[in-house]
Amino acid sequence: MRSDLMKSGIHRVSTRALLKGAGYRQEDIDQPLIGVINAYSPSFPGHMGMDKLAKSVEEGIWRAGGTPLACSTIGVCDGYCAGHGGMRWSLPSRELIADSVETMAQAHRLDGVVLITGCDKITPGMLMAAARLDIPAILVNSGPMLPGRLGEMDLDLAALSRIRGQVVKGELPASALPAIEEEACPGWGSCAGMFTANSMACLTEALGMALPGNGTIPAVHAGRLRLARDSGERIVEMVLADRKPSQIMTPAAFANAIASDMMIGCSTNTLLHLPAVAGELGIPLSLREFDEASRRVPNLCHLSPSGEQYLTDFHRAGGMSALLRQGLEGGFVDGSALTVTGETLETVTQNARVTGPEVIRPLSRPYLAEGGLAVLYGNIAPQGCVIKTAACPPEMFVFDGVAKVFDSEEETAAALREGKIQKGDLIVVRYEGPKGGPGMREMVHLTGLLLGLGLGKEVALLTDGRFSGVSGGACFGHVSPEAALGGPIALVRTGDRVRYSIPERRIDLEVPEEELERRRGKLSPPQKEIPKGYLRRYAALVGPVAFGAALADRKGGDEWNLQCSKTPGRASGL
Repeated sequence: MRSDLMKSGIHRVSTRALLKGAGYRQEDIDQPLIGVINAYSPSFPGHMGMDKLAKSVEEGIWRAGGTPLACSTIGVCDGYCAGHGGMRWSLPSRELIADSVETMAQAHRLDGVVLITGCDKITPGMLMAAARLDIPAILVNSGPMLPGRLGEMDLDLAALSRIRGQVVKGELPASALPAIEEEACPGWGSCAGMFTANSMACLTEALGMALPGNGTIPAVHAGRLRLARDSGERIVEMVLADRKPSQIMTPAAFANAIASDMMIGCSTNTLLHLPAVAGELGIPLSLREFDEASRRVPNLCHLSPSGEQYLTDFHRAGGMSALLRQGLEGGFVDGSALTVTGETLETVTQNARVTGPEVIRPLSRPYLAEGGLAVLYGNIAPQGCVIKTAACPPEMFVFDGVAKVFDSEEETAAALREGKIQKGDLIVVRYEGPKGGPGMREMVHLTGLLLGLGLGKEVALLTDGRFSGVSGGACFGHVSPEAALGGPIALVRTGDRVRYSIPERRIDLEVPEEELERRRGKLSPPQKEIPKGYLRRYAALVGPVAFGAALADRKGGDEWNLQCSKTPGRASGL
């Protein structure tokens, strides 16, 4: 066992003494040492019950003959960050989480890890660490929150985004907000719709890195505690069998996750996180793979914000196992992929059935014939941009609009509040990418304003930043290369026309090439003062968004950014 390097032999007497000082007996020390690495925090709903999950995991480890060593890592609540500068630290926190998990597992020579995770960046950060460590690992998510309800109105964060815009527009009095706030988030768990946290929890199942039910069992359901205990037992078996993430997260597993992404219509943030996880294993993954899948895999679910159903409905309809079974029957999912159960996906899902055909539609009657996410390319986004088609109004699938250009989220929000955005406009928000932001903020505040102001079916939004899974509408993010790298989005001017067609996967700035070259010669990016500390280091090292915005320590940040900004398609660096 790996932990023998730390605990066995006469030269490790001090380590054994310290372990005994922590209350462990000799027989405990002799067993596999399993890290229980928890992002628990009592300060926000997504993580406030994870201490109970950790206890269940530890009970399972003890029962199976292992010894749990518990520790913690950070967790950022994106809801707390939305609409202000704090969002700049959200995506970068993914790298801190991966590094902290790696640090604890390597420093203490753990034999395996159970990673207890919840909100947006925590799950991909922990998956990245599992891939990097390549020791037996299993993930346990906190589980989705129940939806709220006030009178006849169902509530979640997507509903709150619309309500905020209605207040700005004057259609709803501000005095109505306190009652709505008290009912919108009725307890602990990750927010109730198919936003980023639940998207990544579900795709962790598709990757094979969690037990069935991980993505959908409600946080307050006793089944969540049973899942945690089962995961504790299972990790000991994985350690004894030396079952590693590299044996589970294979190219076939990532293809299964991408297919699931399309069937569900997950958050566009998955197109950042899956490539970053794959990169840790040396598996090349870029927007091209998502684009190819979106053309052949139908969209079977319309969960909030795409529709009026929630994770609780998805769970009752059969959850991920039933969805994966649909994918297997349709030929979109590879059933031979291995899972943490020790069995293949085919075996794990063999008895799964859809019990709610309006929540998980049959292949013969999909919501969309193509996937719930799409990647568009054109002269404004040579390396692509991303939209959640499942949450886009059909009348906005093709659009020709007049650009209104802003260099920050704050400028854009002010223009919306002041009525400067009109029907037929295409809002461009740039210098908000991972390097230019820095930190690649989510534009959930803007999408909420658009919907609340009644512009969700009349105005499009294009940014080198990103969107929350809460966002809906004609919202295109991840424009790559980003403006800070000299991407063509930096050349757009107010009054230019931009045309896109989702069916054609095209988005173009209708300006002659010679004019764009003239503008490039006069380009003067805005000067931003980057706070000292971690964000400054992140901006220096972060890689291009088209390949996951991971820290580019393989080649050096600026060098890799510049190379990839000129390279269409797949990143050779991964």
